[in-house]
This record gives sequence, C-alpha cells and structure tokens, in this order.
Amino acid sequence: MPYIEVIHPDEAEGRLRRIYDRVTGPGGQVDNVLQIHSLRPHTLEGHMALYKSVLHHPRNDLPKWFLEAIGVLVSLLNDCSYCARHHAAGMKRQMSGDTEKYEGCLEQLHRDHPGEPFSDAEQAALEYARKLTIAPGFVVVADLTPMREAGYGDGEIFEVNQVAAYFAYANRTVTGLGVHTEGEALGLFPPDGEEWRHG
Repeated sequence: MPYIEVIHPDEAEGRLRRIYDRVTGPGGQVDNVLQIHSLRPHTLEGHMALYKSVLHHPRNDLPKWFLEAIGVLVSLLNDCSYCARHHAAGMKRQMSGDTEKYEGCLEQLHRDHPGEPFSDAEQAALEYARKLTIAPGFVVVADLTPMREAGYGDGEIFEVNQVAAYFAYANRTVTGLGVHTEGEALGLFPPDGEEWRHG
C-alpha cells in the first residue's frame, strides 16, 4: 500500500488521464512507479522524459540490456526491490533469450564487484556506478579512468552516469513512498522514439 494517495487509472481525468493513456501497457497496466505521480501529473511527464532519454533513446550508444544492468545494480545498492525486479526482467527481455548470459550477469550484479560475463569496460562502468551510488561525494576524475582505458568515450561515460543518477531518483521515489509490484507484470518498457506506451 503506497504511503500517499494515488489516483488509479480508472479514476483519472483530464491531463492525468491523457498521460496514463500514453503509458498504459498490456491489460491496461500503468506501473505503480508511474501512478505514484498522480497527484502532480507534471512530475510524471518529467519522469517519463528522463526515463526515455537515459534508458530507451535510439541515440544512446551502450546496449539497452547493459543500461538496464546498471539500473539493477544501483537499485540493489539502494535496497529498492521494486526497481531491481522490474529492471532485471527488462534486462532479460533486452538480452533476447540468452538465458545463460542473463543468469550470469544477474548473479554478478548481486556481488560487491561484478565480474564476468561482463566485459572489462562493463565492469569498469559498474564500478563507477557503484561508487556514484554509495559514495557520490567522493567521486573524482580518476574514477573515470578505468572506463576510458577500457575504450569508453565521454559519451558512453555520460550514459553510465545518467542511468545511475536516474535510478537514484527512481529508487528514492519508490522506497520513500511505499511503491510495490503487487499485481504488476514485470519488465515492460516502451520502444525507442517518442512512444511512452509500455509493452
């Protein structure tokens, strides 16, 4: 049960109804993390714009499954089971049925320092995301060096930063307001482009 009032899709009117129509997934599902914004619909629009930009934008260079993996790691570090479960399912869908790799990656995300099957560059990115999550005031330029040495350019580094930062926001929204996964299909996400509808 959320800690604040929520306007559910069947009760929504006006602007909120229009936004819900944009994000509704299969079976009429509007994820609880989105419904928690119902008292201030403009914040739902902001949330979706940020979410789409960092995780589901065609101009991002890093693979979507790996962006989801960063989200899972950050969510685990922040004790946000809602986001960890949703985005682990999303990571699995993005991996197109490679169950062995998915299971190996998920197992590694539960460790202090994830290793293989993540590549050296991915491991460096996960270490950066980890430090940014648990000690944000102590990140220094040297923390970016392993990613650069592994072949990431500043654009890819920025993508890692933005995903970790987005999940810090989303995790605190979820855990701070009692959002839960009860009754939700997990791992739904919108396509690339302007579409918000989850599928």
